[in-house]
Amino acid sequence: MEIRSRALAVLLIADPIAKAAAAQALDASLPVDTLAQIAEPAGIPGRPERPRLVEHITLKPPSMRTPAGIAALVHAIAHIEFNAINLALDACWRFPGMPEAFYRDWLRIAQEEAKHFTLLRDHLLGLGFDYGDFDAHNALWDMAERTRHDLLARIALVPRTLEARGLDASPAVKRKLVGAGDHRAGEILDVILHDEVGHVLAGNRWYRFLCEQRGLEPVATYAELAARYQAPKLRAPFNLEARRAAGFDEAELAALQQAS
Repeated sequence: MEIRSRALAVLLIADPIAKAAAAQALDASLPVDTLAQIAEPAGIPGRPERPRLVEHITLKPPSMRTPAGIAALVHAIAHIEFNAINLALDACWRFPGMPEAFYRDWLRIAQEEAKHFTLLRDHLLGLGFDYGDFDAHNALWDMAERTRHDLLARIALVPRTLEARGLDASPAVKRKLVGAGDHRAGEILDVILHDEVGHVLAGNRWYRFLCEQRGLEPVATYAELAARYQAPKLRAPFNLEARRAAGFDEAELAALQQAS
């Protein structure tokens, strides 16, 4: 089986522990059929019955002064990483006609997201909880659904918008967890931030590739796509150091700060 078909098979796995293990076990040496038109099966993405998915605005985590409050925040990050596995696998199988390196990038990213999820889930177990014990939201996958027929929009609005928000949020979330006494969670967030810079960098690389291929100006095109697909408005503070490391140029950072 080649990489894109294998990525789709892993995407369909519902059990989060099995999915993370299967993603980490994906064989990067497999061939890639870049031109295959793969029919979309039912059941994308495979997901467990729990956590229960609710509207984002209804989520009110317990106080960080309680063990449940700390675990709820760790759970929220684990849920983001579980969705990120699905997003990377979906990018790997869904869009034909890209260079082979595109698919290998998203395979690697899926493996790293699976590593992050596993680290967080193991930590949750140490806190006396498990993935699925708290409600969660579906905002990340909602954007994947809206951009399922538009590769440029998918790359612009998932890695370069929703995942890049994680670069901005990571320092404050780490301070909150470490301040509550959860130093292990802080260590895991350091691992995630390091890897996520690379994930957003891949998004920026392929976004610019597609803009150049289509004769589009990146900054203006991003603004148009964000409006068309109702991307969330990004607000300061921004982690400019991490965003620069992830490949955002000064024109993009200036536009980001003007729009916030």
